[in-house]
Amino acid sequence: MVRCRRFRILCVVDDYTRAWLRLAADTSLSGVRFARELTRLIGVRGKPHTVVSDNVASSAILCWSQERRVEWHCIAPGKPMQNGFVEGFNGRLRDECLNETLFTSLPHPRFVLDAWRHDYNHVRPHQPPPRRPGNLSGARPQTGCHHLNQPS
Repeated sequence: MVRCRRFRILCVVDDYTRAWLRLAADTSLSGVRFARELTRLIGVRGKPHTVVSDNVASSAILCWSQERRVEWHCIAPGKPMQNGFVEGFNGRLRDECLNETLFTSLPHPRFVLDAWRHDYNHVRPHQPPPRRPGNLSGARPQTGCHHLNQPS
């Protein structure tokens, strides 16, 4: 940002549909904030079977996942390819959006990220993975995942 304040971004993707569900920007993203964003998404999209994250270790998140009976899986440290699709998205987000914009205030990246997420989900062509044996209808499996990640 112009005022030299850093901000973080919480990225949430549906692993099956490849849709970006949330890009939340703030100066600080605590476990309580993560839990609040996930609870809001459950109200809109339903409860995932599993959440995969890279660097979230918080008592608020552990309590959240236990209370809602959602499995929480952290990728191994130093193994970004365990979350390769999200890592690729983070690179595109940095190259196409973050590095190209001089943000002037905290509401500015929120607005830009929301527009970028809408463009990614509704304008760019991408498809869910091919049908799996036992899922001939192409319907979303009950074991869908939400991935959490923060671009560095």
